[in-house]
Amino acid sequence: MKYILVSGGVISGIGKGVIASSTGLLLRTRGLRVTSIKIDPYLNIDAGTLSPLDHGEVFVLDDGGEVDLDLGNYERFLDITLTRENNITTGKIYKSVIERERKGDYLGKTVQVVPHVTDAIQDWVERVAKIPVDESGEEPDVCIVELGGTVGDIESAPFVEAMRQFQFRVGHSNFCLIHVSLIPVVGSVGEQKTKPTQASVRDLRGLGLSPDLVACRSSKQLDDDVKDKISMFCHVPKEHVMAVHDCKSVYHVPLLLDQQGLLSVLQKRLNLQPRQDSASKHLYAKWKELTVRHDRLYDTVNIVLVGKYTHLKDSYISVVKALEHAALACSRKLHIEWVEASELETSTLGVDPIKYHEAWKVLVGASGILVPGGFGERGTEGKIAAAKWARENKIPYLGICLGMQIAVIEFARNVCGLAGANSAELDKDTPHPVVINMPEISATVMGGTMRLGDRPTIFTEESKTSITRRLYGNPNVIHERHRHRYEINPEIIDTIEKAGMSFIGKDEKGERMIVVELKYHPFFIGTQFHPEYKTRPLKPTPVFLGFILAAAGLLNQYLDTIDEPKENRMLGRYPSIADHLDSVAAENHTNINGGASYDYEVLHEPEHAVKGGAPNGLDPEVVAAGLTVEVNGNKV
Repeated sequence: MKYILVSGGVISGIGKGVIASSTGLLLRTRGLRVTSIKIDPYLNIDAGTLSPLDHGEVFVLDDGGEVDLDLGNYERFLDITLTRENNITTGKIYKSVIERERKGDYLGKTVQVVPHVTDAIQDWVERVAKIPVDESGEEPDVCIVELGGTVGDIESAPFVEAMRQFQFRVGHSNFCLIHVSLIPVVGSVGEQKTKPTQASVRDLRGLGLSPDLVACRSSKQLDDDVKDKISMFCHVPKEHVMAVHDCKSVYHVPLLLDQQGLLSVLQKRLNLQPRQDSASKHLYAKWKELTVRHDRLYDTVNIVLVGKYTHLKDSYISVVKALEHAALACSRKLHIEWVEASELETSTLGVDPIKYHEAWKVLVGASGILVPGGFGERGTEGKIAAAKWARENKIPYLGICLGMQIAVIEFARNVCGLAGANSAELDKDTPHPVVINMPEISATVMGGTMRLGDRPTIFTEESKTSITRRLYGNPNVIHERHRHRYEINPEIIDTIEKAGMSFIGKDEKGERMIVVELKYHPFFIGTQFHPEYKTRPLKPTPVFLGFILAAAGLLNQYLDTIDEPKENRMLGRYPSIADHLDSVAAENHTNINGGASYDYEVLHEPEHAVKGGAPNGLDPEVVAAGLTVEVNGNKV
């Protein structure tokens, strides 16, 4: 097993997760199996009770683990499925050590940070690194460990010490350290300063860890003399200084690192043996084309996100990524406008009429309205108003978790005539509790007590013509991830359905409502699950894909062709090389363009990024350029 530790210096939130994910992706393009571990030095057992405004989104895994949002980055970039144990916190480590002490496992010894806590950290990393995380079911080749926080923090000290010891436990040839640091640009001339990075590396070396590579984050490209300076004062060869400047998107970061020879350095340092299989070549080609398409998009789709944590965009990072992936698949440039839900409420009109009118101006101009999950009463009336606007004006609407409950509450009030209908979470005295607490869920203990993780959704027999089921390929059962403690009241379902809103997806017992659709509406869907948790850059999740298609006016065209053979399908796919390689990725050889095989190294050249004919009959260079042309009267 090879281990790559990613640490950070100068400031937190510098992009360690993206660089770690990008490194893992590049290793996957060489046929290596990769897993990842995120270390968070806070005392919480998990991220479940953290406020999104304080720490960003809480990401949920298949096994129900509530973890740091960086594990979402890993799953999306690497297309893997992690477990709750891939997220280590100080709380988890101390809890395990104290439990062992209570059982007498330490045989009367004085339990200390060193060696007992540091040993527990090392044992945890070694154990979790061996858990299979991809479709192969085999043990990973490389484990990427991201150390949260910043070098020098008091709370991260035990983890730094554990990693210092760990490098000797696994051996020099099996351990590599990438240190991510900030190169600030100051002054009117834009001078790049290296002193913060020098100080950060000095602190790291003082703690017993010497970086093998230094990844320098900067707002602009790194000057050559700055690289020389960092190389000299940080004791690393110049080719081990990686410049990671601000890019058009995070999808460009892997290619940026690849251009600077990151993989060559890692292969030599860790003695890695790449596997030259067609699937990994396929992945590199598709990712490269993804970045080309991202840069060449012209037509836009305008989505309004109505939430209560909009002051910190990381609170909805998975939702944003799901929208991005779906928009890329539809060849649309995504434009998100953020509306704070409370600003849509009439109470804001009296306090701050300018904010009220500005919020409504944004909402009425939406091509699609999305209401994501959330907790608490604040802003819920604004969300209800947004759902009402979408329903009455035939605007595509997607409600996730609370967003689904909001849609049902609004429908109950304004269509079914149930005045005062609400959720028991929001109004305990409501005369019509449309949403109630699930009976098996604790109302007092918060951490890890919700309905969490991968759960089946069974489509009803009447749902065969529904948009949601068709988007998923018309299966009987789908699996998505959940995170909620409230559900639609079973006693109100008949009333709602008689008025025209259909509950087309239910739990395995048929008692819990999971998917709702509104009849006679272009796209009005609510899901109790969170489809955004399973989105991938090259595999957009069906619900979000349908939402973007509806907002772009392409949904009916897509649904009309959804049952056609894969090679004839246009929307939601990556035309040109992706379609050709999809059919041969499982083979040991690849043959395109009438038998002319391509070479792996050739695919690394930008001009050959989309080599191969396009299934729609267009010249591949035209497709790669992202141009919109007409074929048989249809825009392509």
